[in-house]
Amino acid sequence: MLDLHVSLMIVVLAIFFFLLVQLNKRLYVPLLRFMDRRDETIARDLKDAGNLSSDSEELFAEAQANLSEAKAKAAQMRQDAIEKCKEENLAAYEKRQAELVAEYERFMSRLDEEREALRGSVLSQLPLIKESLKAKFSKI
Repeated sequence: MLDLHVSLMIVVLAIFFFLLVQLNKRLYVPLLRFMDRRDETIARDLKDAGNLSSDSEELFAEAQANLSEAKAKAAQMRQDAIEKCKEENLAAYEKRQAELVAEYERFMSRLDEEREALRGSVLSQLPLIKESLKAKFSKI
């Protein structure tokens, strides 16, 4: 019926254990080592990503602070420029107003001079004007 060969079973058992040792040594241990390294790499990458996100939050906060500082500086510069322009325009306005007042006074003095000259001219020619008026009225 069934013949059992002990020597054959021992050889098969020895080959089986030899294969287990070889598979363990050449396949399972490197595979487990690879999986452990991969887990360590994933954990390290997650930790680095967490650090990067905290770093990015710090950088974002710093950028926001820089931006608000720049906006404040720009507003101050704009306000300073507006004040400077107002001062320059006020100085130019006052200068021009003084020039216009002086020009108006010169004009008024020339007008007075011309009025006096006209009055003197009219007064000097008044007798001639009277004579010409009498002549015209007499013709009527």
